[in-house]
Amino acid sequence: MSAIQIVCAVAVPLLWGYQFVAIKVGVTEFPPLFFLALRFLAIALLLVPFVKRPTRQQLGPIAVISLFLGGLNFGLFYVGIGLGSGSMSAVAYQLAPPFTVLLAWPLLAERPSLVTSAGVVLAFAGVVLAAEPGTSTNALPLLLVVAAAFAFAVSNVLTKRYGPFDPLMLMGWSSLLTVPQVMLMSLLLEYGQPASLVTADERGWLALAYTIFIGGIVGFGLWFWLIARCSMGRVAPFGLLIPVFALISSVLFLGDHVTPKLIVGGLLAIAGVAITQVRPSARPI
Repeated sequence: MSAIQIVCAVAVPLLWGYQFVAIKVGVTEFPPLFFLALRFLAIALLLVPFVKRPTRQQLGPIAVISLFLGGLNFGLFYVGIGLGSGSMSAVAYQLAPPFTVLLAWPLLAERPSLVTSAGVVLAFAGVVLAAEPGTSTNALPLLLVVAAAFAFAVSNVLTKRYGPFDPLMLMGWSSLLTVPQVMLMSLLLEYGQPASLVTADERGWLALAYTIFIGGIVGFGLWFWLIARCSMGRVAPFGLLIPVFALISSVLFLGDHVTPKLIVGGLLAIAGVAITQVRPSARPI
């Protein structure tokens, strides 16, 4: 990876890590799936009029990507984080990078090296160490987030397999196709959607704006750009930095305390991701 690609690969988990705070605030003001539907609707309205239409060959893969990335990944994740603890959700969601690396082996013929595998294991160990134990004993939120992580991994591999796509085109059209999926789930499983539009305070609307512009358009735009140019074994491990930034944002904005575990775990996660970027030395002739 080039220097600019590494900078972008670090910027994405930074933006998504801080998004944990925005989501936690947003789902206290709106029903989670309705909040998600508003997010995708806004992204679609902002992008679709200004990007190219997908070709016939692209439309099918984009529809499948929207199912895994939008309806399943975000739907399960927003409900899971709404029901459970932010720290535990951050840890559970970090199964996405290992899932991605593992799926890329049979589906993309990208066999992970021993160095990459060791880096993923070290980074994940750091994530687990950094997270404070959740307060909820209910396993359902944890299972929902794990399922969301797997769906995100599938969407990553599909994006790589059927791409490269124009990042903004993919984001706009996949968002448009995701809106009816999430809105239907919201209508079936939630209530109070119209009332939330009236009762939500400015914090809720600012949280929605962050998920639209920063976590959505900027974050996923950079992520899709990286997927199109780098192997999944290089890109996916950077996702293990998300909970480090999520926990830092919780300290800054939610009043959580810095602990030795957070510092050591964060350093381990960063070291693990750095190891995944080490290229094997060429054997001398």
